[in-house]
This record gives sequence, structure tokens and C-alpha cells, in this order.
Amino acid sequence: MKDSSHFSYMDKIRRRIRILWLIVICMLVYMVVIGETGGGDSRIMTPLAQSFSSIAFFGGLAYVFYRIHASKKLLSNKYLLKEQMRQELDERNQFLHDKSGGIVVDILLFLLLSITLTSSMYNMTAFYMSFSILLLTVLLKAIAYFVYQRSRQ
Repeated sequence: MKDSSHFSYMDKIRRRIRILWLIVICMLVYMVVIGETGGGDSRIMTPLAQSFSSIAFFGGLAYVFYRIHASKKLLSNKYLLKEQMRQELDERNQFLHDKSGGIVVDILLFLLLSITLTSSMYNMTAFYMSFSILLLTVLLKAIAYFVYQRSRQ
């Protein structure tokens, strides 16, 4: 007989894996579209834009593959699955995430990263502006997280 308390969490992990594979496919399509439209021309990109685009894209791709591997590892090990579920359901972690902006700021960060990555390949003025906004958003989220973390201790 299966333990039904972990069944829904296992489905959630399986869903994450499918979403992560969809992200990999989207990233590869993005790379092809950028290449076909002439983006990423090193003659117009500054060294910062070149470095950022390489690190953001290939680092993001590596991170997604790492998350797929980690999620598959969770499915094969019941102890790790229980521990991960306990961490995700921890009220303190949920409080810190919500107070530091929650899902709205997470989505905003993803969109800003995408905009900054795309602008780094086409327009340096737009790149520097979006890069500044991205750094400011990351800084504000980190400050809010640490302020609320200290207040809860």
C-alpha cells in the first residue's frame, strides 16, 4: 500500500521536472532565434554584455539541468523527499520568501533577466539600463530577506 501523504508531493516534483524540460527546450529555441536574427554580434557588444550573456544563458542552462538531476534524485530517495517537503512547508521559510517579495518578485527577476539577456545582444544602452534595474531588484530582495530573517530570530 502506498503512503498517500507523499503522493501529491511526488506529483509536484514530477510536474517540476516536466516544466524544467520545457524550459530547456525554450532556452534552446531562444538560442537559435537569437543566432538567426543576428544577435550576439561581438563587434557591437561590450565585454560586460558578452560576459553577462554567456554567464546568464549557459549558467542558467546548467542550473536547470542541475535542478532536473536534483528533482530526479528526490524521487528515488524517500528520505530526501521527506526532508525537502519539510523544508518547503516550513512556515519560517515561507514567511521570508513572502516578505522579500514572494512569487511576484521572483517572476519579475526572471523577466528582468530575460530582458537584460536579450538587450545585451542587440542594444548596449538598453542593456545597461536593464542590467542596472536587475541589480537593483536583486539588491532590494536580498536586503528585505536579510532584514526579515534577523527580525524573526
